[in-house]
Amino acid sequence: RTAARREQLRQQQQQAARAKAARFVATIDSDIGLKKLEKYVKDHGGSKVLKRVLIANNGMAATKAILSLKQWAYLELGLESVFEFVVMATRDDLDANAEFIRLANTFVEVPSGKNVNNYANVDLICEVAKAQKVDAVWPGWGHASENPDLPKQLKALGITFIGPPSPVMSVLGDKIAANILAQTAGVPSIPWSGDGLTAELTEEGTIPDETFKKGCVATMEEAVACAERIGYPVMVKASEGGGGKGIRMCDSKEEIVANFPQVQNEAPPGSPIFVMQLCKGARHIEVQIVGDEHGNAVALNGRDCSTQRRFQKIFEEGPPTIVPRDTFLEMERAAQRLTQNIGYVGAGTVEYLFNAESKEFYFLELNPRLQVEHPVTEELTRVNLPATQLQVCMGIPLDRIPQIRRFYGRDVDDSSPIDFLEDNYVYPDRHVIAARITAENPDDGFKPTSGQINRIKFQSSVSCWGYFSVGANGSIHEYADSQFGHIFAH
Repeated sequence: RTAARREQLRQQQQQAARAKAARFVATIDSDIGLKKLEKYVKDHGGSKVLKRVLIANNGMAATKAILSLKQWAYLELGLESVFEFVVMATRDDLDANAEFIRLANTFVEVPSGKNVNNYANVDLICEVAKAQKVDAVWPGWGHASENPDLPKQLKALGITFIGPPSPVMSVLGDKIAANILAQTAGVPSIPWSGDGLTAELTEEGTIPDETFKKGCVATMEEAVACAERIGYPVMVKASEGGGGKGIRMCDSKEEIVANFPQVQNEAPPGSPIFVMQLCKGARHIEVQIVGDEHGNAVALNGRDCSTQRRFQKIFEEGPPTIVPRDTFLEMERAAQRLTQNIGYVGAGTVEYLFNAESKEFYFLELNPRLQVEHPVTEELTRVNLPATQLQVCMGIPLDRIPQIRRFYGRDVDDSSPIDFLEDNYVYPDRHVIAARITAENPDDGFKPTSGQINRIKFQSSVSCWGYFSVGANGSIHEYADSQFGHIFAH
């Protein structure tokens, strides 16, 4: 018994020694990583170092962010562990064996249930960010990523939000204001109730009330008059609608008379309403943009996301070959002008409707966040977008970021300026297509479902690769997004 006890003590001492050594090595790596990051930021014209990052998301978004930033740190700085990642994790995600928790340095358990309890809860995110002493918060997509209260509260705490400023995000979230801003920047808009309106943002970051009201229709009669001016069919929309509510297609005066009260009733009380011409048979084309705090805006090619089911993208591809190159260049320049005009900082997506017959394009919206399909652009341009987001927030000018310089055929060690509105990048030499992998029940109309995952077998190669938010013996819980994988090929 004594010998057994001595052996047990010896093993415990060995484990403690190994753990201590691991902590010592991790501390050394952390110190080395910080010095490397500080040097990189200084050498590339940045103003601050962001090392400890809260990933305020879960699933695919959180997994992709950590994988991308670790990959960039290894390739650029020679050390994968440069950044420290803190994640929020519900009991549902912990029980599901979610991949992002395994990849993180630290996790903080948060309440389970609907996302208003956790990943979409701005107060909770800020509380965790403050308690964990993070330098920055990466919002991802969905959840709180487009809530202007998040960057506003984080700014008050002295924590960097990896995305656009609160006023810019707020104004882009309003469909009427966004279209007026697009027109101000010379971006074509589809015929609508606010045709021709232009405006500059006020100091509060809003559209002047008088101009805003001119883009709205206050009565059924105004809606009919607008529809007859721009031509049927039209969409009557509530600016604060969503999820299929507060929107109706109308093909005649009689349909507007019947549908206008429904639009009013389905939207929040007092929601502005506008009328827009319906663009039939259009392609959904996106331009990937990034703006920096120095007033620069770059367009990193784009994507064709026209293949959709139930208004949800299922396949994405790029470059968008349906659009002639000279026309697509116009779309990129228009997106860049809009980005610069509103002082947009970070990665975003300008979405257009494109008529293949007439070769005309119209502004749809500017999404103030990274899109699920952004790896299509990464594969085309070789620009790591989460890493670019972080570098922009560290104050590094876009034309000093090595991957962007390489995309423009410039020497990465040089600091010569790039005029993104005049200079052209090296056009991609490949075509990329992406497919989303989702958990759905084919016996119930392919509705999202949950359950255990017994096996995932996918071997990435140079020309076909993918990533998943869960591994073998994991599961998709009832509050999780149905997408748990994304596959890309070129």
